[in-house]
Amino acid sequence: MAENGTDCDQRRIGMIKEQHNGNFTDSSLLSERKRRDREERLNIVLWRQPLVTLQYFFLETLINLKEWTIKLWHRRSILVSFLLTLAVLTATYYIEGTHQQYVRYMEKKFFWCAYWVGLGILSSVGLGTGLHTFLLYLGPHIASVTLAAYECNSVNFPEPPYPDQIICPDEETTEGSISLWAIISKVRLEACMWGAGTAIGELPPYFMARAARLSGAEPDDEEYQEFEEMLEHAETAQDFASRAKLAVQNLVQKVGFFGILACASIPNPLFDLAGITCGHFLVPFWTFFGATLIGKAVIKMHIQKLFVIITFSKHIVEQMVSLIGAIPSIGPSLQKPFQEYLEAQRIKLHHRSDSGVPQGENWLSWMFEKLVIVMVCYFILSIINSMAQSYAKRLQQKMYSEEKTK
Repeated sequence: MAENGTDCDQRRIGMIKEQHNGNFTDSSLLSERKRRDREERLNIVLWRQPLVTLQYFFLETLINLKEWTIKLWHRRSILVSFLLTLAVLTATYYIEGTHQQYVRYMEKKFFWCAYWVGLGILSSVGLGTGLHTFLLYLGPHIASVTLAAYECNSVNFPEPPYPDQIICPDEETTEGSISLWAIISKVRLEACMWGAGTAIGELPPYFMARAARLSGAEPDDEEYQEFEEMLEHAETAQDFASRAKLAVQNLVQKVGFFGILACASIPNPLFDLAGITCGHFLVPFWTFFGATLIGKAVIKMHIQKLFVIITFSKHIVEQMVSLIGAIPSIGPSLQKPFQEYLEAQRIKLHHRSDSGVPQGENWLSWMFEKLVIVMVCYFILSIINSMAQSYAKRLQQKMYSEEKTK
């Protein structure tokens, strides 16, 4: 009897070991297959497979349009309310009356704010790469206002043409009357709107992680999978990147609102991880979004704004140009185009566009325009590649589900 009991125990232990080895083998094969599928998706780009990429992009666009249409249909009451409100506003816009001066003012402010909010969302969401709209749009705008303020000794630029074109006011001003606070106040609206846009752009990782945690389903995002792996290997992480990500995760999880505020208030490339962390641990929406909005639209934007204003203040710019000229051999040749560009900008500030002053084009402005075009084109290409890869992922998941049902 004892021998039979021993044999049964050994067989049971052997079956458990075989089952464990089978599960281990299956999981390793599954992870290897996912790795191969990920590499296959990453190869679906316009410069490698143009026809396949364009086909997948159009199919993914149609699927997204269908999904959005279904969502709108399920929220018919909200859609009807929005359309009625839009109809009332349209009627108010076209009906003549004394209210038109307020309508024009609100229209100008609305489109100005929407422009910067949209650029902030593009910079934060990015769909894989991000369009660095602070470097391309907001930073140069703040720099232009700063240079003009020191040249004109005023920020009371005539509107119009401001903000499309900066012209010095006609009234006489005393030298050195401009203050740092006046420049900050002049660009505060657009800077805060851009920061609010970046805060809105941080919501997709939060909602993705929150939905995955509440549903218990396998997350459909590689960053979330990386986050799960980081939590599993948190104690053994040694490299700097893993430890930095873990520090952000611990700060957000343990400190809460003020931890999110601290992460959002400083330039932080790991803030997407903070959004995933908040969604994973079911941090309330207004706690996450409120801290993110205050951090990005108020604190962080004032830090970035101060940096740009101080960098492009009159005496700093003059020192930078003189330092460029001090570079041996190539200094004078590099200094000349910068001096020409600054002089051309000063002339433009004192003459309106219809005054007949020739508007010369400097190679620095030409290079910046081409850089903007290249960045926008690359951003559009990244959107096409990302959507094509999303459709490829749909096909792979469909294949998984079909194999499971067999």
